[in-house]
Amino acid sequence: MNDIREILKHRILVLDGAMGTMIQRYKLEEADFRKGWFENHPKPLKGDNDLLVLTRPDIIKAIHREYLEAGADIIETNTFSGTTIAQADYGLEKYAYDINYHGAKIAREACDEFTQKDPSKPRFVAGSIGPTNVTLSISPNVNDPGYRSTTFDKMVVAYEEQVKGLIDGGSDVLLIETIFDTLNAKAALFAVQNVQEKMGTRLPIMISGTITDASGRTLSGQTAEAFLVSVEHADLLTVGLNCALGASTLRPYLQVLKKNAPFAISAHPNAGLPNEMGQYEETPELMAAQIKTYLDEGLVNIVGGCCGTTPAHIKAIADLVKNYQLVEK
Repeated sequence: MNDIREILKHRILVLDGAMGTMIQRYKLEEADFRKGWFENHPKPLKGDNDLLVLTRPDIIKAIHREYLEAGADIIETNTFSGTTIAQADYGLEKYAYDINYHGAKIAREACDEFTQKDPSKPRFVAGSIGPTNVTLSISPNVNDPGYRSTTFDKMVVAYEEQVKGLIDGGSDVLLIETIFDTLNAKAALFAVQNVQEKMGTRLPIMISGTITDASGRTLSGQTAEAFLVSVEHADLLTVGLNCALGASTLRPYLQVLKKNAPFAISAHPNAGLPNEMGQYEETPELMAAQIKTYLDEGLVNIVGGCCGTTPAHIKAIADLVKNYQLVEK
């Protein structure tokens, strides 16, 4: 059985962890972000991690393999900022499709390798669709509340290009994640619908918002329940939360989703909160202990890690998940 929709009815699946945390370990230089593609590009590129699917695919595949070895069932593509809107900061808008196609292809190859080793545990590629670096709901100019740096229609076009690349590259699922502005997410959902209709595909869709602080709201002001109401019109595989908070502080908002959502629930929290140096110090053992409360309460169908998590964190979660049967809604 290789249909993720069917598998989710029978067991909890494990999502991978942070990509940025792992990339930092390689201590890459500017040349790594240019290799073979952008040697003569006029702007600095270091830090545009999505480019590594083009310039250092060996590193990205190695990271995917580490998470698969740790027990992840689902691997996210390294395409979080793979839109023309996000890539505009680097002057690389025209490479958006390439980033998504190659990002999905690398993850596909890694997943196929591990599925072939153990067909009883199929591995899946989640095409990562980030929120972009702009917001449709809030003005970036405090002196002009009505100003927007882009439009809904332009964002839809940007997302359509990303989605097409992710599907062409071999994604099994499309993951619209780290949503801080639900209007951005609606543009992504509309783009997914448009592209899937044109391509004749029906990839499942995961949606994951982010509660930005102790107020319990997204950046654009929605509570977890309001966020759910805003997206539940879509035919979703899962709805969930990720980033911004650690596992313990995310729990009450997952409880709200579990109580109200007609879909399966996902969560991939941070490894706690960052310290004053921006480092995440929560150990795999501590994070797994907090994730255990999710499982004891039957809150999640898919669980993994976000900022600061490593293969060690995912292994601790995967080892824990083995002891739990899925609690169906």
